[in-house]
Amino acid sequence: MGCNRGIVLLLFWGIVVQAQIERLEPPNWWIGMQQDTLQLLVYGEDIAALTPSLLPCQECTYISDVHKADSPNYLFIDLVIPPTTLITQFPILFSNKEGKQFQYQYELKQRSKKPKAYRGFNSTDVLYLITPDRFANGDPKNDSVRGLLETEVNRADNYKRHGGDIQGITDHLDYIFDMGFTAIWPNPLLLNDMQEQSYHGYAITDFYKVDPRFGTLEAYQQLSQKAAQKGIKLIMDQVVNHCGKQHWWMEDLPFFNWINYQEDFTSDRTLPISNHRRTTNQDNYASEYDKTLMEKGWFVSAMPDLNQRNAFMAKYLIQNSIWWIETLALGGIRQDTYPYPNKHFMAQWAKAIMQEYPNFSIVGEEWSYNPLLVGYWQDGAANKDGYRSYLSSTMDFPLQKAIIEALTEKENWDSGLIKLYEGLANDFYYSDPGKVLLFGDNHDMDRLFTQLNEDVSLVKMAMAFILVAPRIPQIYYGTEILLQNTNKRRDHGSIRTDFPGGWPKDNIDAFAGDGLSAQQLDMQSYLKKLLNFRKNSPVIHQGSTKHFTPEQGIYVLFRYSQKNIIMLVLNKNEEEKIIGLERFAEMGIVGKTGLNIITSERKTLTDALPLQPREALILAIENRP
Repeated sequence: MGCNRGIVLLLFWGIVVQAQIERLEPPNWWIGMQQDTLQLLVYGEDIAALTPSLLPCQECTYISDVHKADSPNYLFIDLVIPPTTLITQFPILFSNKEGKQFQYQYELKQRSKKPKAYRGFNSTDVLYLITPDRFANGDPKNDSVRGLLETEVNRADNYKRHGGDIQGITDHLDYIFDMGFTAIWPNPLLLNDMQEQSYHGYAITDFYKVDPRFGTLEAYQQLSQKAAQKGIKLIMDQVVNHCGKQHWWMEDLPFFNWINYQEDFTSDRTLPISNHRRTTNQDNYASEYDKTLMEKGWFVSAMPDLNQRNAFMAKYLIQNSIWWIETLALGGIRQDTYPYPNKHFMAQWAKAIMQEYPNFSIVGEEWSYNPLLVGYWQDGAANKDGYRSYLSSTMDFPLQKAIIEALTEKENWDSGLIKLYEGLANDFYYSDPGKVLLFGDNHDMDRLFTQLNEDVSLVKMAMAFILVAPRIPQIYYGTEILLQNTNKRRDHGSIRTDFPGGWPKDNIDAFAGDGLSAQQLDMQSYLKKLLNFRKNSPVIHQGSTKHFTPEQGIYVLFRYSQKNIIMLVLNKNEEEKIIGLERFAEMGIVGKTGLNIITSERKTLTDALPLQPREALILAIENRP
């Protein structure tokens, strides 16, 4: 992928002209896009001294404008690509003042899918979040790549690379499908050529290149294709807020304002780090100092903060996202650190994508426990400042926190399950709560099993709620086998544990169930039953929701439609309980038959319902008269 560095030669009128284009991005484009103007970034020594042009052609692509940068080694070329264009390959001519020329062959492709065919994820889906380096090693030959800054592979070190790759995910699509997941979200797979901790992928050093330690562009495309054959969508984890400090452009930045605090970087001064005060995006009283530091401060010292106020940077990032959607036939984007870039750019970015792909999905990370802040970013929010995000989904950190507190706190007037009840009650604020992404854990927080003090019954309760609630659920790889980081809480390397069985010499193979403990096998079976039931349950996907105030350590939630009812009962008590059903008379369940979706036991519902200790009971009830 991308443009290879090298000499481009062309013979014109008997004169050989030599020039070098090191990069031209995007490396290709498509005919028939909603936006017919493409901006090419061209990088090469003294390229600004040349004049680009195209051969004359009626109804073909043409250059509408050429922009020079502050660095003489960049040109930005605006191409107009009419929908009637028939030519898919054409030369871009570069001429010097003496009339000597060389050419670069550029490619336009026909779109393989119509824009509306790019269907994003929704409440029918369950996303499986994967840290690729720690999931499975499908191709040991790419574990270490000569020429990159980090070549060591050491599975004994949680902060070194372990060798997991794209092929490893592809090899285990059957497992993912059989478990009942309908979408996969791998952490970033693009080049991360950093000296250390390159495994996580969030310090991208080339926005158009797959990290060769994960595989090739072709392997990434094959993952998408094979996943789609199983009905599994591919979600891409993207980052527009920052890049890695070793990004190729950092040695020769195109403009004096390409990154934030660029003068400090080029002068080797101490770089201002973001204050991480995300409330400044909404706070009427926030100082300009705090707002500026939040938006422009670097996320960490190894990650330069991109300046989306620069129109060329903004265009570059928007085009890059669209390029990946088309190239991989994506089923969605997860955008990292959503509130950190310029928020008006983020609206511009999301709007451009949703206009191009009306049925697409984007989820933004707003790690805040305040639902007012999370809801602000979802499209349709009634924001007093008039801000419209165009963002379809946000991540439900507030309800995630409520789940953990509800299940670990003692029951009282304002603690325990009441936190879950009141957390879900905040849905009145969200413009579309059914499109909000809910999870128990992810790659940045303690494992769910650890957060719930290694209590399996509580993990089952959390999973039952997440998979029945009116949300889009996301589950982190390994939750199904109770992976934990209890001895090293808040340690990212330990949170991103290797999935047992992903490496040929592993003593335990969780994919096959070999060597797992009885607890792990039970949890894996529990989730498999629940996920596959949910996959075929329209009442969970689109049904109405009603819940009842927790009483005596018991919480009851219903999802219902004209045909079906799902009844979820969480019993935190250490002993058996019997609850009367008269309190739920409005649901009309007495006298009907309930199917326990885990045990497959059928039970006629009378006036009372017995509950086992520490049970998450899920009943499927026919709602026909």
